[in-house]
Amino acid sequence: MKYRPRGVCSQEISFDIEDNKVRNVSFLGGCSGNLQGIGRLIEGMDVNEAISRIEGIHCGFKATSCPDQLAQALKEATRQ
Repeated sequence: MKYRPRGVCSQEISFDIEDNKVRNVSFLGGCSGNLQGIGRLIEGMDVNEAISRIEGIHCGFKATSCPDQLAQALKEATRQ
């Protein structure tokens, strides 16, 4: 799935969901090292567990963050 995040530096989030597990997360734009780390940390994680861990994270004074936008993308992909 490809998702266009809102209110953050990254321009696109790509990922797959296989057997309710998060796979192949990548971000276009944003803080490269941090976003690669997030992708690797949630690789193979249950979708619901990933959402619960990263949803609601803020970036500075922004109401959202790249991890929060990934959670929103996962929710949209699984219709939660």
